[in-house]
Amino acid sequence: MSVLFYRRPDYVAKLPGPMNLSQCQIYVDRTQKHRKAIPSELSFENVVQDRALPPCTLQDFMDYLVYVSHDAENLQFWIWLQRYTAKFNALAPSEQALSPPYSAPEAVQPTGSEANQPPRSEKSRFGVSEYEITFDQQEVPMTPPGAMSPQFDKQSFISGIANTNRSMVDSVDDANAQAGLKWQSFTIQPFRSEINRVISHYIAPNSPRELNLSHKTRSAVLHALQHTTHPSAFALVHDIVEGTLRGQSHPNFIRWSICNGNKPRVLFVRNSGIAHIVAAVILAVFLVCSAASRWWRIWCFPLLFVGFDIGIAAYKGLCVIIHTGHSRALRPWEQYGDGASLDSFDNSNDDEEATVGSSTDEVYSMSTPRNGGKTSSRGISMDTFGTSNTFDHELWVDKYRKKPLLQRIFTRTVWIQNETVRLLQDRIVMQSHVLAVLVTVPLTTLIVALPQTGVL
Repeated sequence: MSVLFYRRPDYVAKLPGPMNLSQCQIYVDRTQKHRKAIPSELSFENVVQDRALPPCTLQDFMDYLVYVSHDAENLQFWIWLQRYTAKFNALAPSEQALSPPYSAPEAVQPTGSEANQPPRSEKSRFGVSEYEITFDQQEVPMTPPGAMSPQFDKQSFISGIANTNRSMVDSVDDANAQAGLKWQSFTIQPFRSEINRVISHYIAPNSPRELNLSHKTRSAVLHALQHTTHPSAFALVHDIVEGTLRGQSHPNFIRWSICNGNKPRVLFVRNSGIAHIVAAVILAVFLVCSAASRWWRIWCFPLLFVGFDIGIAAYKGLCVIIHTGHSRALRPWEQYGDGASLDSFDNSNDDEEATVGSSTDEVYSMSTPRNGGKTSSRGISMDTFGTSNTFDHELWVDKYRKKPLLQRIFTRTVWIQNETVRLLQDRIVMQSHVLAVLVTVPLTTLIVALPQTGVL
């Protein structure tokens, strides 16, 4: 990986409207062009398996999706499906036989102008106009659910007691009705109650963590889930969610993680760079117009160099001063301990904090305990079933809003544990040094060569 020509992953903007496979393929095609920008140590597999050190852990990824990109439901659903698949495959053959793999009805052959449309993928299930996503990465094996312990702490308790105006059954029935499905699902199938909870949380319209699916995709998935609880019923939505995570969320997360400063700090450093450049110009004008020797103008060099150096680094989200210690500024939600309180969920509105009622199903915790088995206490983002991913109720929000600007700029820092992130930051800072020299040397030479006016 070249030092001088390294570039952070390009920002991948969200495409408008509900997601489908063809749009996800656009995400994947974009990121394939910049694969060298993300080292293998920071790959999607390493992040979701929690094999990367901070600031690129699974918790960091989830925090980014909750607090920055506001689409954490994709990762929450995706991790649940990986563990549900492992749990289903661990069933006895007799129980698995009750929920056979889903095979979609064959689509009607196109006629007329439809015959000229792009061919459907052989793996396209459900007979809808979706196309196959191709990934170079291998399938990610998730930790078996048996290795995870149910989390009976405050967050899981909140998830169980949070109120909603509609019951889980009503939510599923309404979703099936909107999809045109008139008959009830097979209740004898394994994990049917859990599947209903997933529908009411992620699939049904206006659900707490509704996935960004088109009406056609939602109807196809609900139709499949009426027939079986086999993981293959989620195949279409799995491809869409994984395509979004790999092609859009993960590259943006790595780009964001490389930055070591918060927004106030980066803007401050960027403006400081501009101030240094302006000061150099003022000094150059003064020396050119004075009777002083032209060699005094060389003092413009350090001002120009510092200005361009910290300005270029700040443009790429790095503060050179913090970088000297390989540290990063704490995120706002990392500065104030616990993020949620029981009182935050009382009298919640249906559209803001809606959730399903309690159930006897196991509430799966997505977090992998680290640091002596302690799990994150910031909200409920690592729970499969819970409220919507809003965070206005978290205690840090109000505290951070009241924090003075200078304290936001010069906030506490923490050492970056991930060696790969430190290496990428070193390369970006080295680039800023080289570019600053390449710009400053010609400008200083020009300033020294200007004729003396002697006006002052």
